[in-house]
Amino acid sequence: MTLQPFHLYIEHREPDKNMARFYALSIEPNLFGGTSLVRSWGRIGSRGQQKIHVFDSELKAFDLLLTLLRRKHSRGYLLLR
Repeated sequence: MTLQPFHLYIEHREPDKNMARFYALSIEPNLFGGTSLVRSWGRIGSRGQQKIHVFDSELKAFDLLLTLLRRKHSRGYLLLR
């Protein structure tokens, strides 16, 4: 069961290449007592796409979140403040 929801939003912008992308991750409880990792991505200003991963523990969801965050950071995505 998820103790507290977690949300993260990162962006990758390269104006010279007309690139403006977002990537959002959130850990949320689901209706069955488990935990879901919700991934959303696309061009900034669009609705984008979404994928939901279901886990039996919050730790497994957080491990995937960290893996995806490292991958996106290596590709130039930055956390906004």
